[in-house]
Order: sequence, then structure tokens, then C-alpha cells
Amino acid sequence: MRVITYGTYDLFHEGHRRLLERAKALGDYLIVGVTTENYDDARGKLNVQQSLMTRIKNVEDSGLADKIIIEEYEGQKVQDIQKHQVDVFAIGSDWLGRFDYLRDYCDVVYLERTKGVSSTQLRNEAGVIKVGVVGAGRIAHRFVQEARFVSGVSVEAVHNRTHSTAQDFAAEHELNRAVEDYDTLLEAVDAVYVATPHDTHADFTRRALDAGVHVLCEKPMTLTRAETEELFARAKERGVVLMEAIKTAFAPGFQRMVALARSGAIGQVRSVDATFTKLVDEGRELQAPAGGSISELASYPLVAVVKLLGTEIADVRTTSLQPEESPVEVYSKIDVTFRHGEATARTGLGVKAEGDLVVAGSAGYLYVPAPWWKTEYFEARFEDSRDNKKYYYKFDGDGLRYELAEFAWLIRNETSESYKLRAAESVAIADVIERARTDAQVLT
Repeated sequence: MRVITYGTYDLFHEGHRRLLERAKALGDYLIVGVTTENYDDARGKLNVQQSLMTRIKNVEDSGLADKIIIEEYEGQKVQDIQKHQVDVFAIGSDWLGRFDYLRDYCDVVYLERTKGVSSTQLRNEAGVIKVGVVGAGRIAHRFVQEARFVSGVSVEAVHNRTHSTAQDFAAEHELNRAVEDYDTLLEAVDAVYVATPHDTHADFTRRALDAGVHVLCEKPMTLTRAETEELFARAKERGVVLMEAIKTAFAPGFQRMVALARSGAIGQVRSVDATFTKLVDEGRELQAPAGGSISELASYPLVAVVKLLGTEIADVRTTSLQPEESPVEVYSKIDVTFRHGEATARTGLGVKAEGDLVVAGSAGYLYVPAPWWKTEYFEARFEDSRDNKKYYYKFDGDGLRYELAEFAWLIRNETSESYKLRAAESVAIADVIERARTDAQVLT
């Protein structure tokens, strides 16, 4: 019986070995497909460390493959299965359902994630970064799904204030365990992803930093400037990475848009107008004290503001809508003034508006259509429309893979700060959020 499986096999470790052993046990001849760099890029796999030849050698040295082939393009699996007369296609269960279409050609087996691989093995053999998830809400689920596209990262455990929820989360994503005590989690991982309610971010982050654990914290990192400054100072003192998880900041299209705007292609940037709204009927977003459209959504338009106009803010003026029956504001317009320009950020949970981004310059402007925070396309527009240009970029999945890949790169390269989102920019965003929430003119 001939079995085939595929993978990147970057930083080959014990988890890879065990998966290959289980695939080989399904038959008597194992074919292993190793992906090329171009194909990995096309399918959104980020942060691959080793060359194709090194990764092939990794598999060869395992002694488990009877034949090694190279996977170069989408759709190749169907041809490989027929060409090599394959009986069983095997793949990790984190891809459950993704390859059911191959059942027309052979049996498809999803192998459960290998649990119990020791952290020492992962770190010492391959430099794999062990990550613990703090919180088990919607964004945490998406994070774990996206993490499989980032090489050299292994999500191992989860902690949640309701332990039964953490257990369900761990079972669903085949994590090694759900950890009831947060300090125990910190002892078992290299880094944590904090995805708890906004007003708990600072405490979970602080405790992790004090334990010497790297932190990727969901936005907003905190709701005050002082607390954000304090956390970055603490990370620097402890020699660990602290990064705010605003996915837009790390997306390729957004990065290119910012670079183009700051290059002078549209002249001097004078104005930024960014909107992010969504309609929400219930949930923590609408609950006091940390809910509301500003705390929930303002990080996105504000990251565009600070990346394009800087962090030297002269004034912040906010108008918010808070109906009498609502415990939080459901729409806000935040006007930010700089010495050389101005910006408007609009956020809404109970009001819907066009979610676009306009960057106005002295020689032209950039237009990014909704949803601009997942930048895939934008236009540079000028007085003479013949000079207009269109730009297209990939935005894979939910975008969380971009922030995780950058986070892992910083850890691996012992670099404390990313140019894609600097500490000073996170502090400036927290400053505007704090001022917008406390000094708004409130309409009912």
C-alpha cells in the first residue's frame, strides 16, 4: 500500500518525525512531498527558515521516506496521486476537511496532532517557539488556525478564566493541554498570545514579562498611555519582546501603501481619513467598562494615522454617540491634529459606514477601498487621471499570520522592536484612545 503526505518540514523536529512515522504505518511505501519556497509563499506559509534542499535533507535523514518529491503548485496533489499510484493520502488533522476532494482518487486520512512532544526537544532540536494562548474567545480560535501557516511556531496550551472553556478549546484545536493556573502556563512556554477582555490585557502581559516570557498582546494593549509605556519599559528591562497585535500594521499591502505615501509619491501627507464600523447586537463589545466602538475598533484607523502622520499629536477631539439604553458609546468620530496635518478616525458598533481609507497629499491621494484594514488593493490618484496607478497585494487568511510571523522573527533574531509597529506608535495609539474615551462630547 502506497501512502503520500506533504509538508514544509522547516526546522525538522520530533513532531514532524512522529507524523511521518504515523503516515508510514498506514502502508508499506511512503512518499513525502516537500513544498518549494514559491509554493509556500503562494499558499500563505510565512517565516520559512531553511532552504528547499535543507528541508529535503531533513526528511531524507529521518529514514522514513521511501521517495521524496517536490510540491511546486496548487493542484499538484491530484496528479501526484495518480502518477505514483497512491492508495492513501495522509495529512495532519489541523487540515481536517480541507482535502476531502482527494477521496475521488484515494483514501484520505487525517492524522491527529502529535501531543506530548517535550518543549526541550522542540527548542533544542529546531528552535521552535512554544506559544501559549491566553483567552479562548473568537480571536483566539482564529489565531490558532492562522498559526499553522507560520513556520517555527507551535501553539501548545491555553489558559482561560473558565477552565472548562479552555479544555474545550484545547480539545478542538488538539493542543497539548489546557492550563488552569496562569503561572504554570508561563513556566511551560516561550511566549504568550494575550486575547482576553481589554481591561485584563495589562495584568496578563505584566505577569508574563516578569516571568521572562515574550508577549504578543491583542489590541488595544491597554486603555491608557501610562500603562502602555510602563509595559514597554518593563519588556525592555526584562529583555523580552512585547508587541501589540494590530494585524493591519503587518499586512504586506498596508506596509506597501504606507511606504508609498511616505516616499513622497503623493507629495506631503496632509490628511488621513479612516473608517471601521461593524454592526453588533450583543457581546463584550457592548459591555461596560471596557467596551464601546473606540476600545474595540479605534486601533485600526489609528494605526493608519500614526504610520502616515507620526506620533507627535497636537490635539484630540472626539464626538461619540451613546444612546440612553446603551452602557457604552456605539459610534465615535475622533479628530486628531498634528503640526503638519490632520486625521479623522471613525468607529462604529451601532452605525454602519463605508470602511475606506483616504490619504490626502499635496500632489495626489491614495484611496484604499473597504475593507482597507485587510489591504489587498489601493490606488494612487492624481489631478491628471492618466497618472493614476493601481496596486495589488495578497492578504492571506484572517491576517493574524502576519503579526505572528513578525513576532517570531523578533524573538528568533533577538530584536526588541519591529519597524512595522514601533513601541512609540503603540503608545501614541493608546494615548488617543484614552483621550477619546474620557474627553468625548457625547450625543444621545
